[in-house]
Amino acid sequence: MTLGVYIQVPFCQTKCTYCNFHTGVVSRDRYQPYANAVSREILESATPRSDRARIVDTVYFGGGTPSLLDPSALAKILDTLRSTYLFEIPEITLEADPETITTERAKSWLAAGFNRISLGVQSFNDRELQATGRMHRRADIHRAVEILRAAGFENISVDLIIGLPHQTRESWETSVGTLLDLRPEHISIYMLEVDEGSHLGKESLAGGTRYSAAAIPPDDTQAEFYDSACVRLAAAGYDHYEISNWALPERRSRHNLKYWRREPYLGFGAGAHSFDGKTRWANAHDSGQYVSLIEQGISTCEQIDALTSEQALEEEFFLGLRQLEGIDLARIRREYSANGNSTTSRFAAIRRQIDSLCSQNLLNLDGTSLRLAPNHLTISSSILAELLA
Repeated sequence: MTLGVYIQVPFCQTKCTYCNFHTGVVSRDRYQPYANAVSREILESATPRSDRARIVDTVYFGGGTPSLLDPSALAKILDTLRSTYLFEIPEITLEADPETITTERAKSWLAAGFNRISLGVQSFNDRELQATGRMHRRADIHRAVEILRAAGFENISVDLIIGLPHQTRESWETSVGTLLDLRPEHISIYMLEVDEGSHLGKESLAGGTRYSAAAIPPDDTQAEFYDSACVRLAAAGYDHYEISNWALPERRSRHNLKYWRREPYLGFGAGAHSFDGKTRWANAHDSGQYVSLIEQGISTCEQIDALTSEQALEEEFFLGLRQLEGIDLARIRREYSANGNSTTSRFAAIRRQIDSLCSQNLLNLDGTSLRLAPNHLTISSSILAELLA
């Protein structure tokens, strides 16, 4: 089976109010040492040497804002990957913020081997962008896309967020319409996460008004925005293949599909996660600590979780059902039937929940093919939680 590679770059120009990731604003002097540490981690990763024969077919630079790194640093990391693993028709993605894109950078990225850009747009409304601490504005997005197209990029993904402060039905429909005018090959639309991990989320949960928390649209309004986008994107020819993702033909995110299909991937960098099919592990989250550990030749791994058969079985459902085409119950039963009585018992319990959720029209079961009901995707988290209760 082919391997995906994820490169974490945890640096940003500002900390967005809604962000709950382990990222931060640091001095640019720390960028190059960090890139060097990532390259060194890659070189030391392929042990035993037979691992060097593993074929990599997707690479994803995420963050954070990877486009902040000097293009030569990004190129060096890619070159190190090529010298360590075999590449086979790779999809190589770079996350970039619109205001970081210049003609020179775009040309350098393409020359280095990047063939897919994921743009963190979030909104086409300047008031919403300003309220959340984004650096770019609507005009920057159009300019960035023009530069990327002129440089030769033929695979661009654009992110939007539903539920930003001050978002209205009119501003949302305008953002979706502007997005469709740009016609990127791939679109991701995420619902705003309100939790203690972000400034905005914490303020909203506390009932406060800082960070424009009081201006977050209600949940039912956000659900309407999502449903409207589903209709408009489908009419424009986009394939809705995962809860938050749409693509033009043959433009699905090959890298992200590995996550939902539980295929192996390696993560490099501070806070990066890896999975080999049986075990999940993660690096130290603090970028300074990560660099220090690499320079001392000490393992950066701070968490290792060997999955039980029951945990792996549950992952098949809560990851696999994110895909709108669903999962094959017959395959899952077949692959997990030999893992002991406890797994058989867990599958039986989930199967009973499936029948209950199907009776409520929250899941659809066609033969052995199980999927989320298309008209209930906005409550997918609740459905999956009940399924695995």
